[in-house]
Parts: sequence; structure tokens; C-alpha cells
Amino acid sequence: MAKIRITQKKSSIGATQRQKATLQALRLRKIDSVAEHTENEQINGMVRKVLHLVSVEKVK
Repeated sequence: MAKIRITQKKSSIGATQRQKATLQALRLRKIDSVAEHTENEQINGMVRKVLHLVSVEKVK
């Protein structure tokens, strides 16, 4: 499967507890922190829920 690089672009201050927990599960802690994950349905669903806080790019 393909890998994706997820970068946190906005602060989690003001986000709901559920969105903060999703960021933690994606291993994102601070602004500009980066995590790489394999692209699958679970990760894509988590990213979709916090898309306003992160940016996503495919890794070759």
C-alpha cells in the first residue's frame, strides 16, 4: 500500500476532545509535526475528521 505524510498545520486549541484524540492517535503533537502512515481506510477516516487541522501528501 501507499504511504502518506501527515503534517499538523493548525493548533488543536479549540478543537473538540474527539479531534484532539484523533490527532494523538495519528502521532501528531505540535504544529509542524509530521507522521507517516500506510494509506488504509482507518487512517483515511481519521484524516478526514481533522482535515481542517492537517495537510496530507503522498510519499513515493
